[in-house]
Amino acid sequence: MAVALLCIIFLSSVFWIPLVNADWPMFRSDPSRSGAGSGNAVLSPKLLWKDTIGAFFHSSPVVVDGVVYIGSGDCDVYALNATNGVQLWSYNTTNDVESSPAVANGAVYIGSYNGNVYALNAAAGTKLWNYSTGAPVYSSPAVVNGVVYIGSYNGNVYALNSATGSLIWSYTMGAPVYSSPAIVNGVVYVGSLDNDVYALNATDGAKIWKYATDFWVASSPAVVNGVVYIGSCDYNVYALNAANGEKLWNYTTGSDVASSPAVVNGIVYVGSLDNTFYALNAANGEKLWNYTALNIFASSPAVASGVVYVGSEDFNVYALNATSGEELWSYPTDYMVDSSPAVANGVVYVATDAGTVYALIGSPASTPSPTPSPSAIPATTTPSSTSTPPATTVPTVTGSGTTPLSSSNLTAPHNQAGLSLLQGTIFGIAAAVVIVAIAAAVLMMGKLRKGKAEDTAGKLEPSEEVTQVSNQD
Repeated sequence: MAVALLCIIFLSSVFWIPLVNADWPMFRSDPSRSGAGSGNAVLSPKLLWKDTIGAFFHSSPVVVDGVVYIGSGDCDVYALNATNGVQLWSYNTTNDVESSPAVANGAVYIGSYNGNVYALNAAAGTKLWNYSTGAPVYSSPAVVNGVVYIGSYNGNVYALNSATGSLIWSYTMGAPVYSSPAIVNGVVYVGSLDNDVYALNATDGAKIWKYATDFWVASSPAVVNGVVYIGSCDYNVYALNAANGEKLWNYTTGSDVASSPAVVNGIVYVGSLDNTFYALNAANGEKLWNYTALNIFASSPAVASGVVYVGSEDFNVYALNATSGEELWSYPTDYMVDSSPAVANGVVYVATDAGTVYALIGSPASTPSPTPSPSAIPATTTPSSTSTPPATTVPTVTGSGTTPLSSSNLTAPHNQAGLSLLQGTIFGIAAAVVIVAIAAAVLMMGKLRKGKAEDTAGKLEPSEEVTQVSNQD
């Protein structure tokens, strides 16, 4: 065993073994809605592919097992090949789909403006079940321990059996629920347009606490290290104690905060309708840096390997250094970007209000330094006006199509990245073979020394109510 470990250390020092990124299976990446990803940073972006489906995207992409899932304003839910953008299947819900999918156990869960929550077969797109809420569903589901948690514009939050769609419980709030629930340690955290943030028992829907802001809460909470971070249309970002709802701090921006925060390495990243993107100290709410674009940030950020990815209504997708806020790159798209990026397997996936899904790839050769603990407050940065298409330009969208990977849109840095990936994979396989051989030799030596010896081992207000229903088909 010692020999094998030494061999692994030696081979790792000689050969580059590529990082493998995790999937992005739901809105904001995980049930806590942290917005955190992993793996190599996407630098010097190039277009891997784009697919113009022909309707707006307020839904955000998710990526699981090589497939991109997303809802569209043309009433469909789509599954696209993550490598080349080829459409695998679509399912028509008869109305706009602005909810973002969640994928779990071979099923795609998503809401529609027609009032239904759907479960679709992830491989074929066939309907498994639907549950009618009776009002539009903008909220995006979270799936935890066999339960689908989602809000509806009728003012309810629902817990549904993920296998059958049967109602487990519902909780009635004072206004529509646009926010998407976060589930952490048996508690459901969610905002409402009644201006409040709620914490509910995930098992029975009983209210634990609520906190009142001064206006609508359309933002979705991120719950990290016992703190709930969430935006409000009262211009503030709030940090609340997850156990009792006590306010820890708030930071006031210049306009509504409809964007949902990402919280990574002690920093809160969030956009505002004041055209500014902020990085705040998660412990005390002090501003670390801000970045100003030419239009609003309604998109919610994804953070991976020291880079913040976010879209703006100035038609751009931005990559910002997570530590300093420096613009690493901006990529011009065909229209406003209100959808939120997903980062998976070295690719940034994002969609636009023109109905186009983009996949951007970049060389992993150099990666920004890991984000340190919050300290200095760098100067405000502003993008160059030349990086944004004219605001008066509105693209003409006709039909649908996919721009596949080809020699015309894959430049030399990508060929080099692909070669490095192939080389790393080959060396990784070779290393595994060597390790197995050494382990076998060590085992044989042990047996020779031992001869024929045998091997041994060793907590409701009048306007609120909880409805409980037993599980049933």
